[in-house]
Amino acid sequence: MNHVLHSLGSRELKVSVVEAAPNGATRPDVLVLGQDIEFSTRDLESYATHNWDPVVFDAMVVAAVVEYCDRSLTRLSASWARDFKVRVPVHDLDRWTQPEVYDALHDALGFLTGDRWHFAFSERKTIEPAPRQRYLEIPPKTEATLAFSDGMDSRAVAGLVRADLDHALVRVRLGSKRSDKPPKGQPFTAVPYKLKKKVRNQETSARNRGFRFALVSGLASYICGASRIIIPESGQGALGPVLAPVAHAYPDYRNHPAFLRRMHRFLSALLGTNIEYSFPRLWYTKGQTLHAYLALGIDGDEWKTTRSCWKSAQWSSVDGQFRQCGVCAACMLRRLSVHAAGQTEPVETYIAHDLTAENLALSVPPTFDKMNTAFREYAIAGVLHMDHLADLAGEDGRVGLRRQAYEVADTLGLSVEQTEKNIREMISQHASEWSAFTASLGSGSFLQNWVRGNR
Repeated sequence: MNHVLHSLGSRELKVSVVEAAPNGATRPDVLVLGQDIEFSTRDLESYATHNWDPVVFDAMVVAAVVEYCDRSLTRLSASWARDFKVRVPVHDLDRWTQPEVYDALHDALGFLTGDRWHFAFSERKTIEPAPRQRYLEIPPKTEATLAFSDGMDSRAVAGLVRADLDHALVRVRLGSKRSDKPPKGQPFTAVPYKLKKKVRNQETSARNRGFRFALVSGLASYICGASRIIIPESGQGALGPVLAPVAHAYPDYRNHPAFLRRMHRFLSALLGTNIEYSFPRLWYTKGQTLHAYLALGIDGDEWKTTRSCWKSAQWSSVDGQFRQCGVCAACMLRRLSVHAAGQTEPVETYIAHDLTAENLALSVPPTFDKMNTAFREYAIAGVLHMDHLADLAGEDGRVGLRRQAYEVADTLGLSVEQTEKNIREMISQHASEWSAFTASLGSGSFLQNWVRGNR
């Protein structure tokens, strides 16, 4: 039976979450709790306190099915939007079917992904056992949580915010190295669920990650009584994907204030509490953030162990060792930021380690076996994103920055004029850093040639 429908240039997928496998069968339109959506006992316990609320479990199930839908259905070249019809059993049906909750969920997901979502909730037949409560080291007066991963921004901003809040800040781990598992008793050690069902058609835009990270951060704040969620992204990462979108793709709002304002509305309705998203580095570049963090003198060279690359180890390994690719937009932003902060990294950090080379093939180790057209196109896209973002500092970018100011101003409670000024200064700083970085590579660099249009 084909559950993927084509109509009017769009695609549709129907998915139901169930508490037990129907007749023991495995179907692409069914996700079985405990089988296809698997919760880690240890990680879930890191979210368990004396006031455990089953809505936390249900919300994570919603995040899991959103991930499954997003990853399962590729987009048509002629149409970005897809249609998803989803059924989810929940513990408190009245809560999930309140119009303010239902509408806010659809608004947030539709705005983030550019798709059409239709949720239907039903009452659970069985009660999910509450996770065993541990003594969690949550400060009694927690003021804020911060989504923490292996990224440079999360490492730097955690240090900067903690310098002000000290122990009133709790980190929520959204990704970590396998060898870096926190000790027992630490709260929020990882996202506690995994999607186990294999996905046949991978959709690479992965907008679901924004929903998952924003939701899990909000749930952690709810559990520990925090009133703020710190978003660690600097200006280029939060606003850049919307200011300089990729080709004709729907803008990437994953870390954007306009999306997180919608998540605030959803979480407020669902949880009955007011938890604000905060953007302390929105008007700064990643390079400025790294420089400010290193000025604290608390890191040494630990920041060099962070990861920024979008590509997985399957595609980014040299002689069996994982390296960051060095040329995707995330890596390119990292490298110009490291340069702007007056720092350097070891040669073995990146696959394309030598950006002064006259062509891309000469920038990688001879043993790298995935130097192909796809790698080259990925590299060109990464370089051009940085360059197009820098171009917005000129007169031709004024209209785009003004439009963005209108979108951001109301969210942050600022005037359009002040917001536009802040955005323009951040973009001008990016342009200055990008110019200095490309100039440092020399006129013979393939990257310099790409920027000049010679590809």
